Amino acid sequence: MDVQTYMHGIGRQARTASRAMARADTATKNRALTVTAQAIERGEAALLAANAKDVAEARHKKLPDAALDRLTLTPKTIAAMADGLMQIVRLPDPIGEISGLSYRPSGIQVGQMRVPLGVVGIIYESRPNVTADAAGLCLKSGNAAILRGGSEALHSNQAIAACVREGLTAAGLPEHAVQVVETSDRAAVGELITMREFVDVIVPRGGKGLIERLLHESRIPMIQHLDGVCHVYIDDKADIDKAIRVADNAKTQRLGVCNAMETLLVARGIAHKILPPLCKIYLDKGIELRGDEAARAIVPEMNPANEQDWYTEYLAAILAVRVVDGLDQAIEHIATYGSKHTDAIVTEDLTRARRFLTEVDSSSVMVNASTRFADGYEYGLGAEIGISTDKLHARGPVGLEGLTSLKYVVFGDGHVRK
Repeated sequence: MDVQTYMHGIGRQARTASRAMARADTATKNRALTVTAQAIERGEAALLAANAKDVAEARHKKLPDAALDRLTLTPKTIAAMADGLMQIVRLPDPIGEISGLSYRPSGIQVGQMRVPLGVVGIIYESRPNVTADAAGLCLKSGNAAILRGGSEALHSNQAIAACVREGLTAAGLPEHAVQVVETSDRAAVGELITMREFVDVIVPRGGKGLIERLLHESRIPMIQHLDGVCHVYIDDKADIDKAIRVADNAKTQRLGVCNAMETLLVARGIAHKILPPLCKIYLDKGIELRGDEAARAIVPEMNPANEQDWYTEYLAAILAVRVVDGLDQAIEHIATYGSKHTDAIVTEDLTRARRFLTEVDSSSVMVNASTRFADGYEYGLGAEIGISTDKLHARGPVGLEGLTSLKYVVFGDGHVRK
């Protein structure tokens, strides 16, 4: 296969399809989403069979457990894909919405209209559910999508793509509105991220290596985050039961995800009460603890933490633990070592909670809630195209509105400028 010719062909088809998608009405887009969701539910057996091939190959290649977890589909995750699409159906369509319309002294009316970005290229690893999420969000927001999943999920992604094509065809939309790259050749990524004439924005969802490569090589604007070094700070005014529940869930509910806690910060005034019972839970669940001297003095089973541990996104059964003097030191630690993804405070002190919300510069900041809620589905977006830690265009979980832009619209009645 000539990868450049193949990718440029996909790009041309996507650009043509994007014009049809931009003018598609809400009912048509919702029809495509509904039929896609029905096809996913009806095709559960076929999806599981395709996924089993990918999982078997991944085990043969000895992929790590976290990658296998992200790769594996179950009846529950397939049902969640379909439900996510139906949530998108129920969401308001942002396209065509006009805001801020007002008269100017000249008599013209000026406002802003929400419009699609155009063609969105999504590059992702391991997680086949991203295929459905990305297709659904791009479709509802009037964009065309080029999806390049990881080679380890090739069979799964193609099976899901067949469901999406069924939905597009049933609604009378161009089947090239959502295209899944069929080659596992890494050169396809290099082409996708440089096709400025066809692609308007790139959304990478993958490991640090992928993001770093794209930051160096992409010629197209990106919506991305590099690391998910998420923190939970337990304040000395925290409710102990709440703190244990939140900190346990933030780390152990699922390990290999970007919104899992990687560093636990505990105020010195409560450390002796909270760390022994909380760390017993972690150790019983097989979590390796790496603590500073103060934490290890309370829980000797911890291994010593080094400077690099505070910067690390483990995506594994490892947790860094530090005892801090209080809120100021916790905020300073997050500012120094965090990745601006998701950080939480557990406290009953409203003033401290408000300070944490104001001063922690992350895309999601939480009070008395697990970092695992930093997710488009949980935020009511239906699904997410990814999580952005950038400050420009979109920030946090990126849903429908994050896949749109604004243009000025002017209404006149023969008005001319004097």
